[in-house]
Amino acid sequence: MKRVLIPIGIMVGSILFAALLLRTPTVVEEVAAEIVAVSVRVAQVRAGSVRLYVESQGKVQASRVASLSAPVAGPVEWISSAMEAGGFVAQGETLLRLQSSDYEIAKARSNAAMQQAQAEAIFASNELDRLGELADKRLASDAQLQGAKRTADVNTARLADAQASFRQAELDLERTNIRAPFDAIIQSRDVELGQYVSRAQSVAVLLGADEVEVRVPLAIRQLEFLDVPLGMRGELADELAPDVTLKGFYGGDEYSWSGKLVRTEAVIDANSNTVQTIIRVRQPDTGAPFTGASSSKNAQIPLPIGLYVKANIEGKLVHDLISLPRSVIRNNNQVLVVDAENKMYYRDVEIYRLEEDRVLISGGLLPGEFICTSPIQAVVNGMSVQPIIEVI
Repeated sequence: MKRVLIPIGIMVGSILFAALLLRTPTVVEEVAAEIVAVSVRVAQVRAGSVRLYVESQGKVQASRVASLSAPVAGPVEWISSAMEAGGFVAQGETLLRLQSSDYEIAKARSNAAMQQAQAEAIFASNELDRLGELADKRLASDAQLQGAKRTADVNTARLADAQASFRQAELDLERTNIRAPFDAIIQSRDVELGQYVSRAQSVAVLLGADEVEVRVPLAIRQLEFLDVPLGMRGELADELAPDVTLKGFYGGDEYSWSGKLVRTEAVIDANSNTVQTIIRVRQPDTGAPFTGASSSKNAQIPLPIGLYVKANIEGKLVHDLISLPRSVIRNNNQVLVVDAENKMYYRDVEIYRLEEDRVLISGGLLPGEFICTSPIQAVVNGMSVQPIIEVI
């Protein structure tokens, strides 16, 4: 009996409990969902004038490269200690000396020939004067006078030739001392002591020490941001040449140098679609004290040839541009605008230029509007936000 009554009792109790629940339902009141505004950082839009800069990099090279040749022939008698690769020589400094005995003898012989020609010229001139006086007194014929005049002219010409030969002998003797034509750095020396040097033979290769140049490539698009006349031939006038700051690491420290963009090459590289520009840097006085970058960003050391440097070229001053952090750009050409009701919307803008850390906007925004600068991911047009104003 227990086996039958217990299950029946459980079933009846469950039915009664279910009926009770159905007769007394719990009523739940409807409550509107609370919307929590997202806190975002915003910045106010300001328009103004922006100075543009163009960056590139290149390798330092000499502005002048000269192959120094021997003006006369002869064996090398003496070589300066500065005539080594990397050595500095001043303008007019003697680099090497050729054996001069042959040229001293040539000078002495030219001097003797000049004195002889001078004596003969003086004698011929005196003879012409004497025959002229006799001809006035009818004591000499016209033929004698004409012959004396011809002899005087010939001797005068011989004297001029002898004087020119003497000056040439002096010049050849002086040229046995081969001097630096300008302040230079020795790139290579091509002769040794005792070696016979022929006329016009190269003795050294010199690099100009007063100025250096840096060839930096610029994309065609970047030329738009420079305030230089396009298509101009030759070098830019100093007042038109943009200022350039060069930076490079040398000896473990970063140094900076100031230069000028002096010209652009007329040929466009078809492979990279770039134009080569030439930046010229005036080297500091080699006698000035060296100043490291740790104490000053303006280095007082010469810009080393062969160093790779970064170039920051000063460009145009453009008015009515809005400068914002680059991170505010979304979907390539949109920003998030927060209106007066703290609602956030997408807005298309006109981008003038994208830089490494900022974007320059030329249209689509009005001064005084607020732009979201927070890196928010899920955005719905019209969503409510809690703006936190920051200054950029």
